Amino acid sequence: MEAGTPSRTALAAAKHRAAHQVLDEGRIFTDPLALRILGDDAHTEARWAEERSSGRRMRLFVAVRTRFAEDALAAAIERGVQQLVVLGAGLDTYAYRGTFRDRLRIFEVDHPATQTWKRKRLEEVAIALPANLTFAPVDFERQSLADGLEAAGFDPALQTFFTWLGVVPYLTGEATWSTLGFIASLPNGAHVVFDYSDPPDSLPAEMRVSHEQRAAHVAELGEAWVNYFEADQLRAKLTALGFSEIEDLGPAQIVSRYFPHGAGDGRDKGGHIVRAATVG
Repeated sequence: MEAGTPSRTALAAAKHRAAHQVLDEGRIFTDPLALRILGDDAHTEARWAEERSSGRRMRLFVAVRTRFAEDALAAAIERGVQQLVVLGAGLDTYAYRGTFRDRLRIFEVDHPATQTWKRKRLEEVAIALPANLTFAPVDFERQSLADGLEAAGFDPALQTFFTWLGVVPYLTGEATWSTLGFIASLPNGAHVVFDYSDPPDSLPAEMRVSHEQRAAHVAELGEAWVNYFEADQLRAKLTALGFSEIEDLGPAQIVSRYFPHGAGDGRDKGGHIVRAATVG
């Protein structure tokens, strides 16, 4: 990401969420603000998402990871969660329309430039800021999450849910594990949902070519993919940090859960979505 400019991949994710509302009628994940937050040209932006070479696959993955995170959040609220932290919030809209948003203290964490851009977008399209929302500007590579949240008034004693979607692939391993370590250290329990990809060299040849094309594109935007995980190694490290409840949905599990009547493509490598908790 260029200094002083908002994340272009955050905008792309917002376009995919909007495209899902238009092209799939929100079948996996319904977001009544996905188009509105993009402004007057929202339908054009949604069509842009479909025209990308990986349009449909990426659009559905973005929809699934959002649906998975919000379903997990709803369940966690019944288990005592009182705070939500949206890491790398981009144009995420949960704080402004989520079913259980009024039961939570909500913190949106993002790079300062991206957060300034989002606040301008919200003002331009007249989406009101809820009283229980706090913006916490943090540069993950230069500032600790703990310091950023403390400055924003975060209460570490409250059981907290973290969503961290579309961010981990862009971070260094050090920044990723520092953040997960902080989440695991919270004294009264925490939950996190994030997504990641299998290493490129583990992908079948056809997928590797597609991956390399998309990787080159985001690298041109100044937001390169630098972080990948092997599922077994990731689970072991999460367990070592103190996460006692870990659910990892790979491509096959995603198809089985969200597209049970579809043929699927039989892939067992690609994008994963993880839910991990220190609360049993």
